[in-house]
Amino acid sequence: MRIHRGEFDQIRRIVAKSDADQPLTANEILALLEAHGEEFDSAHRVATVLGREAQRDSGVEVVRDQPYRYRFTNC
Repeated sequence: MRIHRGEFDQIRRIVAKSDADQPLTANEILALLEAHGEEFDSAHRVATVLGREAQRDSGVEVVRDQPYRYRFTNC
């Protein structure tokens, strides 16, 4: 499964609109996407996209808690 840059941009755009003031889980992000009419395969896909972007230092930080949470640093 290949990561497309557009998927990250789509996630980041929706999270920025939500004005989230704390890190979100992949399930919470998926719910935001769905609430805005965006289609995404699963919370696992959201986590995969965000995890890979975090490795690239692209403005998302993985908070390694239970469950993992994602903080956007430049929305």
